[in-house]
Amino acid sequence: MPGIENTNKWSRWAAAILISAATVLAPFTSAQAATARIKDIVDIEGVRENQLIGYGLVVGLNGTGDSLNNSPFTRQSLQAMLERLGVNTAGTNVRTANVAAVMVTANLPAFATQGSRIDVNVAALGDSDSLQGGTLLVTPLLGADGEVYAIAQGSVAINGFSAEGDAASVVSGVPTTGRISSGALIEREVTFDLGSQRSLRLSLRNPDFTTSRRVALSINDFLGAAVATPEDSATIRLTLPYHFNGNIVDLITDVEQLLVQTDQPAKVVIDENTGIIVMGANVRVSTVAVAQSNLTVTIAENPQTSQPEPFSFGQTTTEPRTTLDVNQTDSSLALVGESVTLQQLIDGLNALGLGPRDLISILQAIKATGALQAEIEVM
Repeated sequence: MPGIENTNKWSRWAAAILISAATVLAPFTSAQAATARIKDIVDIEGVRENQLIGYGLVVGLNGTGDSLNNSPFTRQSLQAMLERLGVNTAGTNVRTANVAAVMVTANLPAFATQGSRIDVNVAALGDSDSLQGGTLLVTPLLGADGEVYAIAQGSVAINGFSAEGDAASVVSGVPTTGRISSGALIEREVTFDLGSQRSLRLSLRNPDFTTSRRVALSINDFLGAAVATPEDSATIRLTLPYHFNGNIVDLITDVEQLLVQTDQPAKVVIDENTGIIVMGANVRVSTVAVAQSNLTVTIAENPQTSQPEPFSFGQTTTEPRTTLDVNQTDSSLALVGESVTLQQLIDGLNALGLGPRDLISILQAIKATGALQAEIEVM
């Protein structure tokens, strides 16, 4: 009988979870905890990138540039550039499909020196079809303060391509974006004298009070002095001790290799669009009973053709024939024991052949009862 089979499945699943809870779950010891280097979990105050942006022209395109009639900014930029080079185009109708207006972006690394080079990204601004074979002309790159920090120029390398014929076309990747390796020359430095600092802050990339305290304790134990102080869940204040043989850079070099046990709040992340479920290691489920019902509705259309009698001057008609079948499979309640992990719960549900949508609904229902000891974040 279907009802007996479903009851047996749920009984076997519940028994498996209870056995796993008794044999698999063990105290969460330090040997089992995830460890990471301090340099991999913190950012250092003042050591950061700065975003740059610029507007320029890419030339040399093989007829795949902007339509000047549809992109007035490209026409204006082209005429202004030619006038600066001594070419007077006032009053003339410039027609070319080999020029494209682009936005140029780059990241200025920390402590980048004048004369060094950085990579830049190029993206079409108008209706250009492809930047393949193009060359970016001299483009100033500005910071948030409006100052020029780098100058970009060079041949654009794209990752995609486009080809078309009279009746068909194909596009692979994005041919309207590209990259210029070492395409920008740094003209201005962002000054920050890290070596002269006596104190600075370490910022946790994933804020947590426990991790913040563990980082401070690890540094203090290594140096034998209270030089690190946790200020909040994301910040640790690091002070250079007076007896230390070196500057703040030497201190950072010594402490960034220390291993720390990281900790995070229990969280379940759900993407309802794709059905993806991501859960943390600390997620737990309290004692709860779970039942799930599958409802399947099948609709089949089989229209029948009706022919008129001979010599009746009737018309052939089509009569609809619909077959409707509703199948609902109910399952009995299954008991989930105390402290069963979310992984074991999902393994049990997967054994019954439930899809991601059903799993998401069950997890949200368990959270609503207060039995899921974790935060659910829906993307």
